[in-house]
Amino acid sequence: MSWRAAIEAWLGTDLYIDLGTANTLVVDRDEGLIVNEPSVIAYKVMADGRRRIVAVGAEAKLRLGKTPGHLTARRPLRAGVVSDLDATEAMLRHFIWLARRAKKGWRALGRPRVLMSLPYGVSDVEKKAVRECGLLAGAREVLLMDEPMAAAIGAKLPVRQARGSMVIDIGGGTTEAAVMALCGIVACEAVRVGGDAFDEAIVEFMRRRYNLLIGEPSAERLKLQIGTADLGAQEAQPEAQAEVRGLDATSGLPRSLEVNAAEIHEALQPKLELILQAARRVLERTPPELLADLLAEGVVLAGGGALLCGLPERMSRELALPVRRAPDPLLAIAAGGAEGLRDPELLERVSFV
Repeated sequence: MSWRAAIEAWLGTDLYIDLGTANTLVVDRDEGLIVNEPSVIAYKVMADGRRRIVAVGAEAKLRLGKTPGHLTARRPLRAGVVSDLDATEAMLRHFIWLARRAKKGWRALGRPRVLMSLPYGVSDVEKKAVRECGLLAGAREVLLMDEPMAAAIGAKLPVRQARGSMVIDIGGGTTEAAVMALCGIVACEAVRVGGDAFDEAIVEFMRRRYNLLIGEPSAERLKLQIGTADLGAQEAQPEAQAEVRGLDATSGLPRSLEVNAAEIHEALQPKLELILQAARRVLERTPPELLADLLAEGVVLAGGGALLCGLPERMSRELALPVRRAPDPLLAIAAGGAEGLRDPELLERVSFV
């Protein structure tokens, strides 16, 4: 190691970044969670073609679907992978700057070593794109790990032991169902269905059923207010209603109406079935000895999509296994990444190049 690299390593810190389709989480090894912002960026295209960043994160999300012609607000990741390299780099640069600013004294001057998680099975090209984004955004080194493994570690599953553990991580763009043992993934299925797909399903349902055009932010509000995966779940309220406002596709005029939980439940069914099919395929490929462990340990749900009302009850019934949510589904991956940074031996076993 050169003297310059040694000084940078001493000054810098270790960060874990969960670069999600819906939200980006940044965790400092020592300070804990520093950033929890939507993965959204708003920019203005200048006359010479360059982009001038206007807002990042929560401020940019407020502009989704509301920008005038000279502004663009977008998510630079789709289905968990980079779809806009320049926008992703700019967003990462902003979040890394926020993390460095949180440090005190000379430690704020060093470039951080960054651990990032990716959906299971992404291509080498996609891995290279994420690594390049991290380096261009200010990281001195970028390590990668699988999102299901990070979620399992964060959910306190015994991934180091010779026993089966299963996690279903429902993110914004993808869902990954994985069985793991001995710090490795035994079987995994990833489907490009997640919280964003739930919102899109509600948008399509409102257009088809009521001829009403609504945006994804309105669909997300409906999902959070009255959405449910199982109408018979203890926490479900089948008769609950919510108002939705949009554009009448026939008259072209604004219109509002009331929808109930049973209708949103119907809208979500096709997407939920895709997630269940992925989980079933994983169980079919799992060795019998590990299946015996799952009967005792059950399945853990992680990610923002795990918060959907009635989801553990629905999955437990369909998979014939005990299903529970992680203690903090939204932050399970971040907790797993932070644990990897604090445990070099574990990091060596679960990270990849």
